[in-house]
Formats: sequence, C-alpha cells, structure tokens
Amino acid sequence: MDWGTDLWDQFDIIEKHTQSGLELVEKYVKFVKERTEVEQNYAKQLRNLSKKYNFKRGSREEQECSRFSSYQSFLDVLNEMNDYAGQRELIAENMMMNICIELTKYLQELKQERKTYLLEAKKAQQSLESTYKQLDSSKKRFEREWREAERATQNAEKTDQDINATKADVEKAKQQAHMRTHIAEECKNDYAAQLQKFNKEQSQFYFNDMPIIFNKLQDMDERRVRKLSQGYILFSDTEKHVMPIIGKCLEGVTKAGNNVNERNDSLALIEQNKSGFERPGDLDFEDYSQGINRTSSESSLGTPKGAMDLLGKNRNKNFWLFSKKSKKFTPEKIMVILGVCPTVTEDFGHLPPEQRRKRLQQKFDEIGKELQKEVDQSEALGKMKDVYEKNPQMGDPASLASQINQTAQNMERLRGELNKYETWLAEAGGRGETLRFSPQTFNNNNGAHDVYSPDGAHSDGSAPDPSQAIYAEFDDDFEEEELTAPIGQCTAMYNFPGASEGTIAMQEGEELSVVEEDKGDGWTRVRRTNGDEGYIPTSYVSITLSK
Repeated sequence: MDWGTDLWDQFDIIEKHTQSGLELVEKYVKFVKERTEVEQNYAKQLRNLSKKYNFKRGSREEQECSRFSSYQSFLDVLNEMNDYAGQRELIAENMMMNICIELTKYLQELKQERKTYLLEAKKAQQSLESTYKQLDSSKKRFEREWREAERATQNAEKTDQDINATKADVEKAKQQAHMRTHIAEECKNDYAAQLQKFNKEQSQFYFNDMPIIFNKLQDMDERRVRKLSQGYILFSDTEKHVMPIIGKCLEGVTKAGNNVNERNDSLALIEQNKSGFERPGDLDFEDYSQGINRTSSESSLGTPKGAMDLLGKNRNKNFWLFSKKSKKFTPEKIMVILGVCPTVTEDFGHLPPEQRRKRLQQKFDEIGKELQKEVDQSEALGKMKDVYEKNPQMGDPASLASQINQTAQNMERLRGELNKYETWLAEAGGRGETLRFSPQTFNNNNGAHDVYSPDGAHSDGSAPDPSQAIYAEFDDDFEEEELTAPIGQCTAMYNFPGASEGTIAMQEGEELSVVEEDKGDGWTRVRRTNGDEGYIPTSYVSITLSK
C-alpha cells in the first residue's frame, strides 16, 4: 500500500500531513535545546555550589583541616560533584551536536525536497487544467458552430420551398448552409482531438505523474519519521553513555565517606595541638595555723613558691584553664599561670619539645623566604650592572655598588641565621625541607654573595654566577618545566569526541601522557605520542602520576 495508489485524490491531505511532520521535527529540536539549557544551568549551579563550599587554596583553614579525614573526604565529595557537573555539561554538548544540529540540518533538506515535489505536482496539475480549458473551449465552439449550421440548413430548406424566392437566393442559402456545416465539422474534429489529448494527459496525471510524486513524498515522510525516531533514541543514549561515569562519581562520594577515620582525626588533632607539658601536680598544704611563728620571710615555712603562691595571691580569681574568660592559652601563658616564668631564648628552648619544633620550623621558613628575596634581588642587580657596563648611556654601574654591597651583607646575615636555626631544628627533631634550596648551599664560600665585591666590581672569572649558587641543584627541574615534561600516564576508559575547542579526542584503551593535573575543574591536560595536546575529562581516564 502506498500513497500514490490509495491516496491519489487526497493531495491536500498529503500536503497538510507532510507540513505537520516537519513542524513536529522543529518542535522536538526546540525541546532538546531547552533540555540542554536545563543541563547547562544545572551543571553551572553544581560547580558554583562546589566552589562555594570548597576551601580557598593556601588559606589557613585549608592547612589546618587538611590533616583530618572528615574534611578531606568532604573535599573529595565536592570534587566528585564538580566531575558530576562536567558530565551534565557533556550531556548538553552531545545533545546539541548529535540531535539539535543534525536534525536542524536534516530538516532544511526535507523542506527543500518537499518544496520540489509540491512544485512538480503543481506544474502537472496546472498542465492538466490548461488542457481541460482548451477542451472546454473547443467543445463550446463545436456546440455553437453546430447550432449555426443547423439554422443555416433550415434556412436553406425554407428558402428553397419559398415560391417567391429567386434562384439566386436559394443558391446563396444553400452555400451558407454548406459553409456552416463544414465549419461545424472542423470544430467537431478539433473537439475530438482535444478530448483525446485531455483524456491521455488526465490518465498520465492520475496514473503516473501524481502517484510518483505522492510516493516520493511518502518516502520522504517515512525517512523523516525514521530520523526522528533515531533522535528519540539518541536523547536516551546520550545520557546512558555517561551513566557509568556518573556512577563512578557517586561511588567516589561513597568512597569518600568510607575513607573517614575518626580515630586518625583524633590523633591528628592531638599531634597538631599538644603542648608537651606535664599535667600540674597536687598543691601543697599551706598551714596558716602557724602564722604566729611566721617571720617576715615566707621562706622560713619551707613552702615552695610557684603555683601555690600564685593561687594564694589570686584566690578570688578563677584559676581554671578552661574558664569562660579564658580565650586562648599559649604555652607561655600556661607556664605563667603555673608560676613558672621561663626566660625567653632565641632557640625557643623555654618551650616544650613539640611547640619548640613548630616555632623553629616556622622561623626557619621565614628566614628562607627572606633569603630567597635577597638572592633574587642580587641576581637582578647583577643583570642590571651588566646592562649598564655594556650600555653606559643607560646608567652608571658604580651607582649600584651600595645596593649590591647591602644585598650581599643581608644574604650573609640571613645565611648565618638559617644555619643556626637549621642546627636547632635538627636538635628538636625537625628538618628544613620546605625551601627550594638546601642550607648547605649557603655555606659555600663561593656563593652568590662573592660574585660582586663590596665596591660593586666583578670578582675573578672563576666565581660562579649568582643564580648558580642558589639554583645549582634545581636547574634540571626548571628545564623540565619549560619543556612541560609529563607528570604521569593515563589510560582512556571511554571514548571522548573532543569536539570543543581546547579538547582532544581519545579512544578507549588509548595511552596518553599527563602534562597538567586536574585543577579542580574536572579536566586534565594530556599529550599524545605525536605531540598533540588538549584537555580531556578527568573521570574518563585512569591516571598514574610519576613519583
């Protein structure tokens, strides 16, 4: 069954139906576009939510809470939600590309195809109508001429029977009748020819031309329905494709919850905040009944001074460490409360071991940062002096002598302090590994401070460059960073089209080099063996970072 056979006389119905089908495709495209907007807004809200509750990088809160598994797991939950948002964005992107764009392009082709078929049908119909008009005109002419011929014949017969008519009148009437009859015969033949032509063209129209056009429209409409059904399936498959990754994100949330270890958190809190002090001992009994025998010196009773004396002088005040008025007790304050007044020393020897180690480490880092600034300044002054020497018009090299001399003195002083605190830190059980350079570098007598003499002149050519003294151990690392050496490897778990700008396509099972780690936005920068670089979703790959 087809339209050309069963709907041969329903042109208007077919035209309306095909137009309605195209409108349905347009409506579905609009629906999918609005769905992508919903996904994009949802992903944006998820990212903003994760960002809102995430700790600021480098903040004190992040440093203090990073030791606790409950806080770290919460960060993992936020990161998983960020990855989840990335999958929602991927759904929106794939729907827009595979459904909206494809169907819109296909819809334009269908509209042009339908327009062509309808124009063919309209031309065939106009041709048939034109032939019918010619037939109708020849028919009316034949009818009119036949009536005239009959009247002329009747008039000739009447004239022939009229006794008063002359022979010439009779002959003229007969000639007139003969002429009209001849014209009527010609009109009859023309009418017959036009009728034959119309019947042939009408048969061609209804049995050949229009059925072919209707069948083409039927094929077009069925292709439209099939394409639309594929669009319906893609609507579901697009989301199904990322379901495994979304499941992994949710598994990551579950894993984050399982990684919480309340016992380790308690131990971390202890390690972070323990003072190292011993608990205060029992207070001695003070016998006031012997007051009459007391001398002006309290030492005669043999009662030691300290916490007991402090309590005696402040018996009307709250002594407890955890009173509401006590905001924060440092080890120094606690020692004062207990009546111990230590002498504050530069090596923090008056503090308990744990507190001393922390304070020494803090001081060591501060001096290291100051020294690094001086090293950078020394290097900058050296380069400036080289420029002045090569281009005297730009400045006088001697004008930099005082600054170079002062910088060298500062570096020498800071090196001494750094070595001193490194020794104390080693005694306290700590290590000075937080700096980008080793303290041994500062003990080198041929270091950066020896490159320039106090008067600003260069020393002999054997002296190393200022930057070499400080960065000698790290030149190779910096060169690798400039070359963006891989920091690990990854294996693709899923296919990724990489259609967006800045991304790179990958196939499942493909091995890639990790160039830049995920910064929290759900994307990792990778490189192929041929040198192509781009971003891929972090959740699409299994990453192994180099140690």
